[in-house]
Amino acid sequence: MSKILTAKQIYQADKVTIQKNNITSIDLMEHASLQCFQWIHNRLQGNPLPIHVICGTGNNGGDGLVVARMLKKHGYNIKTYVVNCDNTRSADFLTNYERLKELGDWPIMVSCDAEFPKITENDMVIDAIFGIGLNRAPEGLLKEIIQHINKSNAYILSIDFPSGLFADKTVKDKDSVVKAFQVLTFEVPKLAFLMPENEPYCLNWEVLPIGLDQEFIFKQKSNYYLTEKHDVLPMYKMRSKFSHKGTYGHALIIGGSFGKIGAVTLASKACLKIGSGLVTAYIPKCGYPILQTAIPEVMVEVDTEKELQHFNFKTNPNVIGIGVGMGTSEKTKQGFVQFLKNNTLPLVVDADAINCIAKDKKSLELLPKNTVITPHPKELERLIGKWKDDYHKLEKTIEFSKKHQLIIVLKGANTAVIHQGKAHFNTTGNPALATAGSGDVLTGLITGLIAQNYHPLEASIFAAYLHGLTADIAMQNMVYETFTASDIIYNLSNAFIHLLAPPPQPEQEKK
Repeated sequence: MSKILTAKQIYQADKVTIQKNNITSIDLMEHASLQCFQWIHNRLQGNPLPIHVICGTGNNGGDGLVVARMLKKHGYNIKTYVVNCDNTRSADFLTNYERLKELGDWPIMVSCDAEFPKITENDMVIDAIFGIGLNRAPEGLLKEIIQHINKSNAYILSIDFPSGLFADKTVKDKDSVVKAFQVLTFEVPKLAFLMPENEPYCLNWEVLPIGLDQEFIFKQKSNYYLTEKHDVLPMYKMRSKFSHKGTYGHALIIGGSFGKIGAVTLASKACLKIGSGLVTAYIPKCGYPILQTAIPEVMVEVDTEKELQHFNFKTNPNVIGIGVGMGTSEKTKQGFVQFLKNNTLPLVVDADAINCIAKDKKSLELLPKNTVITPHPKELERLIGKWKDDYHKLEKTIEFSKKHQLIIVLKGANTAVIHQGKAHFNTTGNPALATAGSGDVLTGLITGLIAQNYHPLEASIFAAYLHGLTADIAMQNMVYETFTASDIIYNLSNAFIHLLAPPPQPEQEKK
């Protein structure tokens, strides 16, 4: 999995790469900036739009100067600016400043707001003021130029990191950060890009490999990882020719209450669709005809007429998904706690089961080790308490997971699967998943994978990836607004096909 490294680790990787390859920091900067230039050039293809390259005086500014030089050589309509706020200049900045001047492009020194570039919404801005090492908010002239860039409504591209954003802590002064539409970041993803609060500053981002030493990166310890296709594919378990439905487990979905049978229907169907050999739903009696009609392949057991109270199912599952649409009436809560006291099977706990636990924290002690909990933010808050910001939320969730030996699937734009002090961020999905029942389907997918003997951690990572991938595939023929939770289940086969498809082969040379 792609490691997410700290700013300190990245600086160390730079040094090791320079030493092992017997190159200079200027050489590394040239190569990194070349990757940025090629990304831009591939998309602009010589477009004459005005490009404003705005540089600081450190190494990130040096990257900007290299990109400006390459754009200038290829005939682009560029102007280069240096924010001249103090006398500090990095050696690599100065070298590239001189190289740009040799081409006849003298960067414009910006010392006051009267010298700010005139930028229109039809222009492009390349932000190279600050990099990943910033530890305090820009002030004075630096803050003013950042505000000027943001007000322009131009297409803003940041090199490596949006200027003013912090690598590992929350932003206090929101007016001091560049709001980049695109970030081209070097070698590894950055944790800041995955925090919801930072969305305005890094709407889109892409990792560009720049040749940092992979052995060094491999040896680095990290608590944060990015889950991509090559990480998920090895988790997939091939089916045996002589297998049968019993080979792939028996999942039990417990939930539902009057008016909320749809949640159990979605979870049960997803559980079946992901490959669980057998699925039983345990629901209130009022949902019996609904579920038997909607999913004839699923078996049904019932409790009282309108709610769950007794939890006295007769089936023998090997995993239980519990809580979807369950409600939190007093009798349901009492029956749920008694169920936990008697249960020894792997659990996937969602929705109202989480809310019941939140109201009786002692019941956390009854959860088996590696129980999967799938809260949305409000359910999480009921469990762990309030947080100050997204970094604090992640820290508290990790500590809660470690303390209670739980796997927490923290649902969101980059769903994080948290276990044993580590967070695995998902890379698939889009806003189409912000729809009723989406979480119920995810619960069914995780439960169905555990039924097939996937480890609960792998089941959670795999399910989150496929869950998001269905929405990505669906958007080829749909729009976000018309997507429903049922479309996740409908597109699940296509998600598997996409995952298992061999990579495209390069075209053979024509003879």
